[in-house]
Amino acid sequence: MAEDQVKGRILVVDDEPNARQGLQKLLRHEGYEVRIDADGAAALRTASEFVPDVVVTDLRMPGMDGMELLKRLREQDRDIPVIVATAFGDISSAVAAMRAGADDYITKPIDIDGLVLSIERAMERRSLRIEAENLRRQARDRDGSGLQGLLGTSPAMQNVYRMAKQVSGSRATVLLTGESGTGKGELARAIHALGPRAKEPFIALHCAALAESLLESELFGHEKGSFTGADRQRHGRFEQAHKGTLFLDEIGEISPTLQVKLLRVLQERTFERVGGGESIKVDVRLIAATNRDLAREVREGRFREDLFYRLNVVHIELPPLRLRARDSLLLAEHFLRRFVEENHASIKGFTDRAREKIVRHTWPGNVRELENAIERAVVMCDSDMIGVDHLPFEGAPDVQGGVRIPGATMAEIERHAILATLDAVGGSTARAAEILDLSVRTIQYRLHTYGRR
Repeated sequence: MAEDQVKGRILVVDDEPNARQGLQKLLRHEGYEVRIDADGAAALRTASEFVPDVVVTDLRMPGMDGMELLKRLREQDRDIPVIVATAFGDISSAVAAMRAGADDYITKPIDIDGLVLSIERAMERRSLRIEAENLRRQARDRDGSGLQGLLGTSPAMQNVYRMAKQVSGSRATVLLTGESGTGKGELARAIHALGPRAKEPFIALHCAALAESLLESELFGHEKGSFTGADRQRHGRFEQAHKGTLFLDEIGEISPTLQVKLLRVLQERTFERVGGGESIKVDVRLIAATNRDLAREVREGRFREDLFYRLNVVHIELPPLRLRARDSLLLAEHFLRRFVEENHASIKGFTDRAREKIVRHTWPGNVRELENAIERAVVMCDSDMIGVDHLPFEGAPDVQGGVRIPGATMAEIERHAILATLDAVGGSTARAAEILDLSVRTIQYRLHTYGRR
């Protein structure tokens, strides 16, 4: 069997010759490289040389039994997946093995389809553990936290980091776009912290949270007596951010009147307080954010075109979490550490099934939803590990768009990934290529083979 066709390495341990030879034949037919041993002592020697991805062992064997083998294997490799086989009437032994750290158990006579599914799940869980550790290591190697508190090692987030670092040293206006909860506010703070204004004020204002009259006063300040209740002069956010950075979140929500006044500040760097006539000059770096499509808002007459171009000097789009699923575990681990410390909890981590659930969820609320989910899980957890029942969301179904995992070929999975990503980014082959870490030419070639243009 060619090396690139091998699905994994399996070590089968059973004192019955027919049982172990039969499993070897069947598992080889399924695409695995298989070694067999008749006892635990021989299996330990084989494991040190063969380095299996999964060990399948009988529980009851002469000499070193399956329980002792499990213990000794874990001394060699604490993460090696072990599946134990037991007679139908001896389930209690299987339960004891699970408590001792076995990944799964199967009953004899062995159902080969059930065994293959168990092997695939065990290998997937180990891959998740390895990937989580790699992500943590990469983050530590970089600066311990990604980029100024932002986390993620996916190609899409690496591009965001690169652009943030490039733009941080300038005074150019930056427009951040992306769905709610993707971290636009955190990115704005990172850009400020990386630049020459880092020691100056960072002032943030959520434009959708205030009525138009209040928003104008918040932005530009007001003079004493300018309106009922204005009993003193007040400096607005522009003055507060002088020499620093002003972050305007949900910029697409401001009224046409305020759009005109904001445009003037960007053009002339001056403004007047509400009720005043004195022109006030400010030196402010502006970062704006929105979850709206401002280009479409311009076309439909709801947003000024000249203001859009003033804001859109540098555009950075934050990808949704569903398009960078491999970052979800890194973020979940980060939030877990934070909330464990805040709540003085004694939680050690996530179970393998909980990790699977986190990775497979589509996170419509993005990083904010994940953060809230982990906080609730920490509060509600009644053990030292967070399990699937502690996570307050439904798991993703096994079938998505006609693709069943496990059960689909790699070609089918790739086709689904490409087409689903293209749909999510509005058909942009460049964006899809960036997210999938492929070349644009590869995407275009695949579309041609799928009969799509």
